[in-house]
Amino acid sequence: MTFPRALLPTLALLAAPWLAAAPEKWTAAIDKFTQADAVQAPAKGGVVFVGSSSIVKWTSLARDFPGVALLNRGFGGSQLDDSVFYIDRIVIPYAPRTVVLYAGDNDLNAGKTPEAVLADFKAFAGKLHAALPKARLVYIAIKPSPSRWKIKDKIIKANALIAAACAADSRCAYADVYTPMLDAKGEPRPELFVKDMLHMNEAGYAVWQPVIAPLLK
Repeated sequence: MTFPRALLPTLALLAAPWLAAAPEKWTAAIDKFTQADAVQAPAKGGVVFVGSSSIVKWTSLARDFPGVALLNRGFGGSQLDDSVFYIDRIVIPYAPRTVVLYAGDNDLNAGKTPEAVLADFKAFAGKLHAALPKARLVYIAIKPSPSRWKIKDKIIKANALIAAACAADSRCAYADVYTPMLDAKGEPRPELFVKDMLHMNEAGYAVWQPVIAPLLK
């Protein structure tokens, strides 16, 4: 069947709904970071945490990583390509020695393929290292949330693809938080999550901390 040319963009969005998302929806959130920086400029050369709500809600970062100059620049609900779009505003200006990234969870849930998430990860790494060639990039594995267990196969594949990409670049590291968040049956541990079974509680972040800490040294 042949469709009128004018309908092709609409059909593309129906086939891949994530394409309809626009990074401009996060402008207000990013502007708040810029305003905060204008009041007090963060020190350069530290560790920047960036990504979606699992980063935003990590309110114990300073306590979990004592002695580390860190900055939280997560914006909840975002996808990985949103961090790619805003990297020049929320990462590069701080000239971090290490960037810790958590994103891809929302992407897969919105219908993106593991390969698309990998492509966005590579785009993020490419922009980071073009500006800061020596910066270390730590990718936190997509977590096994009970509420998204239906897409576990996509999560497993995306994690494997990104782990392989990290293994091929000495400046990148893959933080496997996925495995310790599973029980003996290989299923998500519900005690690590709040009521929505998507976002983590303190116990969940307590699992993440020892996996990530060695990668910040």
